Amino acid sequence: MVNHISNEKVIEVENLTKKFGDFTAVKGISFHVNKGEIFGFLGANGAGKTTAMKMLIGISNPSSGNANVAGFDVHTQSDEVKKSIGYMSQKFSMYDDLTVKENITFFGGIYGLSRKQIKKKTAELIEELQLGDITKSRVGSLPLGWKQKLAFSVSLLHEPKIVFLDEPTGGVDPITRRQFWELIYTEADKGTTIFVTTHYMDEAEYCDRVSIMVDGVIEALDTPKNLKKQFDVDSMNEVFLKLARNIE
Repeated sequence: MVNHISNEKVIEVENLTKKFGDFTAVKGISFHVNKGEIFGFLGANGAGKTTAMKMLIGISNPSSGNANVAGFDVHTQSDEVKKSIGYMSQKFSMYDDLTVKENITFFGGIYGLSRKQIKKKTAELIEELQLGDITKSRVGSLPLGWKQKLAFSVSLLHEPKIVFLDEPTGGVDPITRRQFWELIYTEADKGTTIFVTTHYMDEAEYCDRVSIMVDGVIEALDTPKNLKKQFDVDSMNEVFLKLARNIE
């Protein structure tokens, strides 16, 4: 699985901290992500993973520490960070009342693509996803699985170095989840870095490396194979449960 990864670090995080008054949501985390890596960022609700991701994508200022994303400092160059990444939020972000084609055109414009580029990208996307006749359908009429695959593809229109996916397969059936991960693998093979949060522990098995956050701290970080060996278990779900018990 790891043959798509290079030694180039595209995310570097050092002692990154986020405080809200007296509460510290993210407590001095440090890690790096390589180009082309599928990096799983896991944790229970309230663990701090969403807060950490918001700092990395340039929409929340760190209280202290440093982070460099796609070659830009999140403190001083957040606008450049935003231009260099793709982002797919947990809540579906396409416009339901626009057609598939209209959504692609709209977001292509937001990403600064020319009409010629948008036309080319639209044709490629339609062929890649085998959208065919549904390009004139309103997005609101599509099944959730199609919406998610479309949202992922649209987040890649401007060919970002890194794509951040926040719970991308929430609520979809197992077959669609597997198809979605095939799209992720295809993109990683092109050299795109995938930073993904998920609460499905079986999906952690699909990642090249996995970070597990508990109460604002990264408590474990390694390949799924090494983590299972370290905790002497057979699945990532068991890793998570054993880690939680050890901390308690």
